[in-house]
Amino acid sequence: MNDDLERGAGPRRFTYKELELATNNFSKDRKLGQGGFGAVFKGYFADLDLQVAVKKISRGSRQGKKEYVTEVKVISQLRHRNLVKLLGWCHDKGEFLLVYEFMPNGSLDSHLFGKRTPLPWIVRHKIALGLASGVLYLHEEWERCVVHRDIKSSNVMLDSSFNVKLGDFGLAKLMDHEIGPQTTVVAGTLGYMAPEYISTGKTSKESDVYSFGVVALEIATGKKAVQVMKEQGEDKGLIDWVWDHYGRGELLVTMDENLQKDFDEKQVEFLLIVGLWCAHPDVSLRPSIVQAIQVLNFEVALPNLPPKKPVATYLAPATPISSEEASITTSLENGR
Repeated sequence: MNDDLERGAGPRRFTYKELELATNNFSKDRKLGQGGFGAVFKGYFADLDLQVAVKKISRGSRQGKKEYVTEVKVISQLRHRNLVKLLGWCHDKGEFLLVYEFMPNGSLDSHLFGKRTPLPWIVRHKIALGLASGVLYLHEEWERCVVHRDIKSSNVMLDSSFNVKLGDFGLAKLMDHEIGPQTTVVAGTLGYMAPEYISTGKTSKESDVYSFGVVALEIATGKKAVQVMKEQGEDKGLIDWVWDHYGRGELLVTMDENLQKDFDEKQVEFLLIVGLWCAHPDVSLRPSIVQAIQVLNFEVALPNLPPKKPVATYLAPATPISSEEASITTSLENGR
């Protein structure tokens, strides 16, 4: 594997010792978070005067090792202002590690749902557009189509100026533009996964668009994808809750109360409706990321969505997906 990764120019190969020194032996006080396949630590290379984020793949994760190879090969070729930059990698002493640029403002979910100062609307709108731009590059602008498969607010990283950097390509699936999805293994995070993806295990650009829609709703409402709201005596998930208010003509009621009056009403309305459109249960009625961006930029009219959320219509898989195949990330508490 090392030979494959070292061919050609690209990310630097680090030794395990170098990363130990950079992270103070992966000390607890350097730990930034815990992902689906391992922990992330803050590192510092004194000789380079460089702060980094080091992802250490869990030893016990068989899938994690496969994710490692995928992530290195894919990210090393991707270059975009809204994607986290891979600086280096390490495969040493049976350990698998990835070295990324450090994001001073952490992940989007920590700002939306944590104890930080609420993000003002102008920053939220910038984040939504930046995320859409990153997805557009993956889907349409690179030489091949990359389906991320795990777009969620904890994977939306923020630099010192709150510019979006979409990260964690461990689940990225390369597909030729003219060829349909090839995977039948469900791997993602509940709350952000499209219904047809859960049912069939088939990933696609449309399933990424669904996930983008959920994050868009989180940005506007300040509520988690898996949060349950009481609505007229019933428990409602985020999409159903927003759609119900949309149908009653009171969409702005769902807006994050932390925004108070400092927001652009039209931008909020458009982001909420685009979020619902992208998270449409019927895969054939979702927009492309290009269409979503056009609406967010006021270049085309809003879509005419039905007042009630439609029921998903898709074919069940010919053969059920086994529990071993359905490796779904189910950590709902922190969305990671």
